[in-house]
Amino acid sequence: MKKMIVAAAAAAMLTLSACNNSDGTIAVVPSAAEPDVSTITVNSSEKVNVVPDIAEVVYSVQTEGTDAAGCQQQNTQDVNKVVELLTSLGVEEGSIQTTGYYMNPRYDWSNDTRKLIGYEATTTLTVSDLLIDRLGDILTQSVNAGINNIQSISYLSSKYDESYQEALRLSIEAARTKAEAMAAAAGCQLGDITDLREQSSYSQARYTDNSLMEKTNLSAAADTGSVTIMPGELEVEALITVEYQLFPNS
Repeated sequence: MKKMIVAAAAAAMLTLSACNNSDGTIAVVPSAAEPDVSTITVNSSEKVNVVPDIAEVVYSVQTEGTDAAGCQQQNTQDVNKVVELLTSLGVEEGSIQTTGYYMNPRYDWSNDTRKLIGYEATTTLTVSDLLIDRLGDILTQSVNAGINNIQSISYLSSKYDESYQEALRLSIEAARTKAEAMAAAAGCQLGDITDLREQSSYSQARYTDNSLMEKTNLSAAADTGSVTIMPGELEVEALITVEYQLFPNS
């Protein structure tokens, strides 16, 4: 009985790895092992320049007073005046955010003594989604309304997404050109892509201008009647890693 069971199991195993010949006999076909495939890996990066059309401005409103309560009250009034101006110029209230506030005592250190002479209150406003075309006029009127410090201006582009997609496409094309040159130099042929990875971090492109941060620069710019804005261009970069099959020339 045991011999019959063993024979049946052997026949079943034979059937799994066999095929019928034309004459009706059965031939066992061994399964071929998957051959090793050589690969080549290349890195590629491409940049696309885009003109910014949106700005984000960080303002500071600084107020001095002889007593803390009066200084705080005056600073609040100055900030409200600036906010009213911005909204009258078409800036959405949701684009205006208070991002900092502090009050410090002011001292007179003459004659090697410390004498309290008043307080200084500072409120920081971050204003986003400003159109570049109107930025110069908005900055000029903001200074006239009570802004006495511009900490930074950041330039952004509403077309960042499509610019990044274009940079990715160019990176893939450049990667294949590079891989083909390397394969040809090695006497090989390039095959299909086996792995494709995005290495760049997807973040909104921007650059920041701090040239108006000093009060003297800000006042001088306002005195000329308008603050000159030169946003330049943004660089949108994509980095990728691609792996290709590599075959010897036949």
